[in-house]
Amino acid sequence: MSSRSFGFDNVCDAELMGVSVVRFWVALSGSMLVVFVLVHLAGVLLAALAPASFESYAASLHRVALLPFLEIGLLVAALSHVGFSLKKAISNRLAGNHANLVSRRQDPLAAFAAANQAIGGLLLLLFLGLHLSQLRWPRPEAGEELVALRVVLSQPFNLAIYLAAALAVGLHLVHGGEAVHRSLGLLDPVNAVRIRKAARGMAWLVLGGFSLVTLLLAAHY
Repeated sequence: MSSRSFGFDNVCDAELMGVSVVRFWVALSGSMLVVFVLVHLAGVLLAALAPASFESYAASLHRVALLPFLEIGLLVAALSHVGFSLKKAISNRLAGNHANLVSRRQDPLAAFAAANQAIGGLLLLLFLGLHLSQLRWPRPEAGEELVALRVVLSQPFNLAIYLAAALAVGLHLVHGGEAVHRSLGLLDPVNAVRIRKAARGMAWLVLGGFSLVTLLLAAHY
């Protein structure tokens, strides 16, 4: 083997390792955000089903000393996920991957979700900024969380944005729930169907849960 070909092999190995690292961090940061989404959904469900419990939960949560550090961690995870996802998309483009996404399982929903990951991610990023500006900066006084949330959702524009964000999260999970296992090397022919069904079920749960809470709170303003 010539030194030239050996150098070429080293470059290829380094590129493949770089791709693997990016895929790993996209999967890891995405998994952290999924955990947050599920916990957040459980919390906001109280707003629609048990308002008094929701206010108590919100007040207790905001008194947790570690909350600022957890919020910083979530911000880092979100920015990392966006950054590494963009790097992955750009690398695919530079490598000449311009093919239209189609589902080999004849699954139009999976193909649609995969093809619109970038658009959905951008929408969620914009929603996050809007959501934080409305209900985090400044944060409502203790006992006023539910009132503030209902006021926000009473406005048609905000209602449409919140429902669109719920749809974007659901589609993101349709694709990402399976993709994260593939990126971490956990997907194989034996468990692929179970993982796919679990990811799809979680996606519908999140989409339905956030949509239901949003509509109920808007209706009770």
